[in-house]
Amino acid sequence: MMMMMMMVMLLMLFSEVPAPAGGDQEGVCPDRRRSGDGGGEERSGLNTFKTQQRIDVLNSVFSFVHAQFTFFHQGFDLLRDLEPTMKTMAAQLSQLSTDCTAQRKDLENKHLLVQQRDASGEPMVNPCPGSDDIIQGYLFKRCRRKPKTWKRCWFSIRDNQLIYRKSHKEENTVLFEDLRLCAVKSLDHIDRRFCFELLSVQKCCALQADSEQLKQAWLSALQGSIDLAYRERVDPVCVQPKDLPPLLGGGGGGGGDSSSPGPPTRRPPALGVALRGPGNQRCCDCGEDEPRWASINLGVTMCIECSGIHRSLGVHLSKVRSLTLDSWDAEQLKLLCVLGNDVMNQIYEARCSEDGRVKPRADSLRSEKEAWIKEKYVEKRFVQSDGADGPNAGLRLYHAAMSGDLVAMAAALAQGAEVNGCVGEEEGRTALIGCCRGEETPNTTSVIPRWSPCSNPGSLLACEFLLLNGANVNHRDQRGRGALHAAATAGHTGQVCLLLKRGANQYAADEKGQDPLAIAVETAHADIVTLLRMARMNEEMRDSEGVFGAVGDDETFQDIFRDFSDMASHDPERLSRRQFSRGGGEEEEEEGQMNSQQC
Repeated sequence: MMMMMMMVMLLMLFSEVPAPAGGDQEGVCPDRRRSGDGGGEERSGLNTFKTQQRIDVLNSVFSFVHAQFTFFHQGFDLLRDLEPTMKTMAAQLSQLSTDCTAQRKDLENKHLLVQQRDASGEPMVNPCPGSDDIIQGYLFKRCRRKPKTWKRCWFSIRDNQLIYRKSHKEENTVLFEDLRLCAVKSLDHIDRRFCFELLSVQKCCALQADSEQLKQAWLSALQGSIDLAYRERVDPVCVQPKDLPPLLGGGGGGGGDSSSPGPPTRRPPALGVALRGPGNQRCCDCGEDEPRWASINLGVTMCIECSGIHRSLGVHLSKVRSLTLDSWDAEQLKLLCVLGNDVMNQIYEARCSEDGRVKPRADSLRSEKEAWIKEKYVEKRFVQSDGADGPNAGLRLYHAAMSGDLVAMAAALAQGAEVNGCVGEEEGRTALIGCCRGEETPNTTSVIPRWSPCSNPGSLLACEFLLLNGANVNHRDQRGRGALHAAATAGHTGQVCLLLKRGANQYAADEKGQDPLAIAVETAHADIVTLLRMARMNEEMRDSEGVFGAVGDDETFQDIFRDFSDMASHDPERLSRRQFSRGGGEEEEEEGQMNSQQC
């Protein structure tokens, strides 16, 4: 509109062209006419120029207006052709807006449902009704090679197994083949929240849930699966473990059983040895016959149902193993025979009659057994305290460990003694260091030689008992000496084998700069020197071969280590005689003179 008004105004302005003057010249005198001829021509030329200039401007304006008309006309034609497409896009946009609104409302409803479920405390993970899995969902799994790395995997419990897979394209991987051999506990001492751990004899695995509710749901499901597996019927055909030599002497009884035509089903060797202990023929907690499970750190046997309850307590309280499925060391079986159900029940049930508490029976409810076991081992309600506090119990544990008194050691631990507690009167030594040092006999004229196993009866069993109950194998006293230093000084070859097997640091030096090998060389304990040197050589070979991918112990080292371990377990007197015979001829002559004088 403005363009049209400008064009009209320009046309009106430039259309007023002045006409050339001619009539006025008729009355002018000839002289003036002649003098003005030059000026008239000039005015005529100027008028013609201005007229042409106005015409050019008008043509330019007209061309511009025509161009604008053409542009908008073509744009109108183009938009008119796009009108159907624009209508289709408008309909799609309207539908998209409707879908977004519906999706937003759906998400708001789901969020509200999750908040209500959290407030009500309902579990977030439920078993799938159409699946064989007891529970399934995402968990974070800690990598074994990179402990600080956690990977998110899909886990499920199926057929008494814990399986997982990293993605939907991969096959399921069995993490734990038999949950009966596992224990589950919460992890509260690490820097990540909602973590729990599964432990077995071969490995352990740390897992993390997304919330506390998910963590509790998985813990309940795992514990329920373990308990359900325990209640299932055990197959009577058991895999026979490797043959074990006689552990406690009295092989005549075993020989008679093998020669006589006994029942067609033969007991596994570990089970037969374990049941020889006092009271081990019945479960220590409910009295059921033929227990097939045992706690290696408590030294008691138990039935399947009670073993499941013991597993729920945690491995720091009870380490449960099967007498028919797991492999057993000789020292662990000896502990079951030396301690046994009768001895441990006298310690843990000493005040049972005073409190009027009735011990559950084999046919009692599981809840009753669980309450009894927690009162007995966790709260230690029936332990006779005798007015002993923690420090006094720790001192008694130290002296009992030095003398190798297993019953006194078990009683001290039950009364609250710390297994890693330091005794200030003994230069900050722990019970394990005292056990490896042994009890020194003040009477130098004793008939029993210093090297005799009677000088420290049961020291190897006491050392194993402390290690099973969580003793720190690398703790050092105020002089910088640890258990391995003490064993090397005292010449206890069996204890050196046991400590090396439990990961003792043989390179640790005391305040004098001596490591266990230097002490063994100085004290001329040849067997211990051989063991320590072979262990160092094995570590060096393992480290050098690890670069090329071959990792493992040397066969020669395994054979030597096995020979010394078997000798320490089954024939300690022979090992002591070997040590004594290498002490020199002077000691032999002195011993012979002492024996001849006594005769």
